[in-house]
Amino acid sequence: MFYYVLKYVLLGPLLRLVFRPRIEGLEHVPSSGAAIVAGNHLSFSDHFLMPAILKRRITFLAKAEYFTGPGIKGRLTAYFFRSAGQIPVDRSGKEAGQAAIREGLGVLSKDELLGIYPEGTRSHDGRLYKGKVGVAVMALKAQVPVIPCAMIGTFEAQPPGKVIPNIHPVAIRFGKPLDFSRYAGMENEKAVLRAITDEIMYAILSLSEQEYVDQYAAVAKKEEAARKAAEKKAEKEQRGRKFPRMPLS
Repeated sequence: MFYYVLKYVLLGPLLRLVFRPRIEGLEHVPSSGAAIVAGNHLSFSDHFLMPAILKRRITFLAKAEYFTGPGIKGRLTAYFFRSAGQIPVDRSGKEAGQAAIREGLGVLSKDELLGIYPEGTRSHDGRLYKGKVGVAVMALKAQVPVIPCAMIGTFEAQPPGKVIPNIHPVAIRFGKPLDFSRYAGMENEKAVLRAITDEIMYAILSLSEQEYVDQYAAVAKKEEAARKAAEKKAEKEQRGRKFPRMPLS
């Protein structure tokens, strides 16, 4: 019930009024039956903009951190995501990927729409990163189509760390459903899973027109953080050499 209150009364009308999203290819989303909507992930607002414009309910696999935050803000965030029907997924440890697949297959078994970001995390720089193969596993096991989706402009509207979004044009593009029935029964073949995932990411790339990086987003984020830390350390050391401490008399 809360999902539909958010969609039609509280959040949905506000998002459509503020962002005035341009929608393209909505006819590619099936009106019934199970399907996966696989999209790029540029902003926290992606979680709300897509459900606001879809005619059907969609359930996302959301990172567990949204459900375990401390304090009043954390509890409110957890309540919000649970009430909106989103599923927490622990992304740490060896079993994280399998847990996400089990949860996703549970949604699809009910003939519902499942929303997933194959990159696994938000892009920190607006580029499109290499997809993880979980989306391919679910598509084959559930025998469902994958609808590619591109969020455009949401990075500029709400970049990482930005709490209150900017007013910026936003577009949401859906591509034609991708059918992978030709690979039925091959969900344990690594080469097949990689090929399917790359095909999905190429479809998203064609819609979004982003720059593509053949690297996992999480790895790129760590490298970027390490680079910034090294630069900060070098800058601190440089200041120390430039202004040496004077000896005490």
